[in-house]
Amino acid sequence: MRLALHAEWTKIRTVAGPLWLLLGTVAATVAFGAVATSVVTDPGDPTKVALVGADVGQAPVAVLAVLLIGGEYGSGTVRTTLTAVPRRAVVLTAKAVTLSGLVAVAGTAAVLGSLVAGRFNLPDPASLADGPTLRASAGTVLYLVLIALLGLGVATAVRDSATGIGIVLALLYIVPIVSQTIGDPHWQHLLQHIAPMTAGLAVQSTTDPPMNPWAGLAVTAGWAAAALLTGGLLLHARDA
Repeated sequence: MRLALHAEWTKIRTVAGPLWLLLGTVAATVAFGAVATSVVTDPGDPTKVALVGADVGQAPVAVLAVLLIGGEYGSGTVRTTLTAVPRRAVVLTAKAVTLSGLVAVAGTAAVLGSLVAGRFNLPDPASLADGPTLRASAGTVLYLVLIALLGLGVATAVRDSATGIGIVLALLYIVPIVSQTIGDPHWQHLLQHIAPMTAGLAVQSTTDPPMNPWAGLAVTAGWAAAALLTGGLLLHARDA
């Protein structure tokens, strides 16, 4: 496992794409959060408004996760990877651990930057020491990590970067839009509570969360686990 982790870290740090995508996550999250806090005059939930940029910042995370293995399938270098590390579960685990660590660092920087911007822009900013704010902050970082794992699992299953990116972004952005078009409140409520984005980002609410914050993250974690399990099984069963 140690050698597999070192190999994944080497592959990521020796190309420019992952770094730019991680910087894009930080920049998009902070920028959109700063804009939101500067235009809202009466925020009912200052912490949630400050962290709203994660809605956009998750997109580069998803793209990075998909490219981490989809790019290898596209270039054919996955054969070299699996030759060097024949145990495919180890390969996928090493990718997941490396990706999670990088996204956690970028997510932490993005969340802290968003909260600092909120303190400058909001008339009554939340304190970083508040329990609900700490939960929303840590939960947002964890949410971004789960989205990365979701993207990694989907890409492992479909073995194509464009298809993987399309599937993940559709799950994140199109499903919530579709839920708004449903006339039946029961089905609308249900769809919002099982969608990975709307459920997971409930953790950002500190005043009146639409659902239990940790239960919402558990839904996103379920999506990520299902994607990784499916991808892992297919990786084991199929030829490279």
